Amino acid sequence: MSQKRKKKQSIPVPPSEEIPVLHVHAAGIDIGADEIYVAVPPTRDPQPVRSFGTFTCELLRMAEWLRQCRIETIAMEATGVYWIAAHQILEAAGFQVCLVNARYFQNVLGRKTDVLDCQWLQRLHAAGLLRNSFRPAQEVCVLRSLTRHRDSLIQLASAHILHMQKALDQMNLQLHHVLSDITGLSGLAILDAILAGTRDPQVLARLRDGRVKAAEETIIQALTGDYRPEHVFTLKQSLAAYRYYQTLLADCDREIEQALQQFEASLDLQSQPLVTMKTRRKKFFGNEPSFDLQSHLYRIFGVDLTAVPGINVLTAYTILSEVGPDLSQFRSGAAFAS
Repeated sequence: MSQKRKKKQSIPVPPSEEIPVLHVHAAGIDIGADEIYVAVPPTRDPQPVRSFGTFTCELLRMAEWLRQCRIETIAMEATGVYWIAAHQILEAAGFQVCLVNARYFQNVLGRKTDVLDCQWLQRLHAAGLLRNSFRPAQEVCVLRSLTRHRDSLIQLASAHILHMQKALDQMNLQLHHVLSDITGLSGLAILDAILAGTRDPQVLARLRDGRVKAAEETIIQALTGDYRPEHVFTLKQSLAAYRYYQTLLADCDREIEQALQQFEASLDLQSQPLVTMKTRRKKFFGNEPSFDLQSHLYRIFGVDLTAVPGINVLTAYTILSEVGPDLSQFRSGAAFAS
């Protein structure tokens, strides 16, 4: 350890007679990308401020040292994603972890250092002056991670749809102007025929689904283009990439369904089945999971949130994946909305 770091660690905790101590077993942690500084009450250890690495073995060593110092509650700043590993290990070790938003506390005046940060966090947390940020239960965190990953897959798949549209435009094929979705049944059938070598617009137009509103003559005109090998190659690779992401989405949906099954049910679907209003037309969304998501939401929430005007299945699912089924932990509607 460098001489400079030893000097930083030797800074004592300033006297705090003016701040009453409510939590005598409190510690403060300053999270960094490569190093973590931990402060405990001065009477608990001859070296009340220590630094640890961010490797898992170092985090376990930090948890053991905090246990030896008889620490029960810990405050740490929510810094990027670096706090997640430390938070999970400390929580699993039995500590009460208070995740603090940086806007809710002020650092000491003067030069900012990691040592002073963790000492200031420890003092404020011991005085009960820090507000714990919202963090949902573990099963909700699992669902949230999968949901956000699924959103990323959808965005990546959408990028390849744009690549397909660009390739069609460069060949003056106006397919995406006569079909609302080129990745639907009609669009994929026509694209597969083009990649298989079919160039006759009349043959391609007959591959459309009967529900397509555009007239056959309009589709024939839209499919009369200037086929170029380089653009057909781009179209082929873009379509293959889009379908690859669809397989990843299907795998992700299966994982999400398993995660939903881990939630405790608020009612029994056998005795209280989901009743869909007859006057309400069921609308399907392109990004909706392939399994029966509405039944899972009804079982977990205990009510059908989609019966509320303006809330569809994906909206209710987003609420569950971000905050969980228990909304009583929010003190008011405004706190929930924020």
